[in-house]
Amino acid sequence: MPVTVVVGAQWGDEGKGKIVDILSAGMDLVARYQGGANAGHTINLQGEQYILHLIPSGILHPQTTCIIGNGVVVDLVALLDEVKLLEEKGIRVTDRIFLSDRAHAIFSYHKILDQLNEARDDLQRIGTTGRGIGPAYVDKYNRRGIRMVDLMNPDVLKDKLRGNLEEVNHHLRHFSQHSPLEVEHLMDEYLAIGESIVPFVRDTGFLLHQASLAGKKILLEGAQGTLLDVDHGTYPFVTSSHPVSGGACTGTGIGPTRIDEVIGVLKAYTTRVGEGPFPTELSGEGGHFLRKTGKEFGATTGRPRRCGWFDGVIARYSARVNGLTQLAITKLDVLDDLETIKVCTGYKYGNQVLTEFPADLEVLKSCQPLYEELPGWKSSTQMATRFEDLPANAQHYIHFLEQLAGVPASIISVGAMREKTIIR
Repeated sequence: MPVTVVVGAQWGDEGKGKIVDILSAGMDLVARYQGGANAGHTINLQGEQYILHLIPSGILHPQTTCIIGNGVVVDLVALLDEVKLLEEKGIRVTDRIFLSDRAHAIFSYHKILDQLNEARDDLQRIGTTGRGIGPAYVDKYNRRGIRMVDLMNPDVLKDKLRGNLEEVNHHLRHFSQHSPLEVEHLMDEYLAIGESIVPFVRDTGFLLHQASLAGKKILLEGAQGTLLDVDHGTYPFVTSSHPVSGGACTGTGIGPTRIDEVIGVLKAYTTRVGEGPFPTELSGEGGHFLRKTGKEFGATTGRPRRCGWFDGVIARYSARVNGLTQLAITKLDVLDDLETIKVCTGYKYGNQVLTEFPADLEVLKSCQPLYEELPGWKSSTQMATRFEDLPANAQHYIHFLEQLAGVPASIISVGAMREKTIIR
């Protein structure tokens, strides 16, 4: 029953798409367990770039079956667009992509509400992508969400839409100039979409269970990262779901006793998108260098990412929260030209030194990073195919990050392409 979970161990954007793509070569099934189309995974393959938002990165391996689990909130228009894009690029999707019948749908009104909430002056700005993710999860936990199985039943769909639109239209009247939404229009639109997704909808929890019993190799992938988890992240500047490894069980229907490995993906530095405190952020030339060299712009929105030095406090925290057994360190090559590299080993808060990540954001905002400065290697790492091929200072840097996290690094990425990867 070999089941592996891949999680983001920072604020997301760690390069999980490439890592999942590489690991998928040896997998029978890859399942996405949370989030929505607000997360973009970028894979570079034979001169072609693929940006996937909902379909797992394993789709680029012809033997791999891909599953969108019950924990995902699904923008069906975006999903069908992705399917079409893959087909146009010659990638077979028939009988290879399955969507949980228990997954919740994102409707157009979720996106409208998301964008209105971000624009309101009386609400704290979170920095969402405006893709309707949060409002869809709100409906889910208010027990009025609309699931894939509901799209197959016109009577159920109409009753749920009518109830939801009463509140949505009340909100629109009071907080915007947006015209009210009509039940019949949405019914026609989503019944047609429902017909298009019928071939993909399955009881994916049972499908994964049967595959596990048969000894198939399964990979569970999360979106975003640990510090964006709604419970364990920098709340309220978080996503609306559980990117941590525990979310893999609730988001797919696989029990925790079936999981063998948890791989945490970390950049060799740190980035984040959106609002909220970021202790190691570099606002000047250093941040600009990392952003430009690392091409740090969001795959979904194109927003520039905030950049800073590697944060060992976050690495330790992620290792603990996720139960990490391995690290995958990405973008080591971005640091190739630096004379010296700083790594945060703790935070100074008043007269205290903190080595554990604080829950209180007011504390985090006041923390000053404590750095250890390491020598750079001033040479390219991109031709390395073995750990021993790396410059001595690059090897020392990786060892230092392993010690901070307390977890060994089994994968090191030194470029965007598949072959620019060291497997230890």
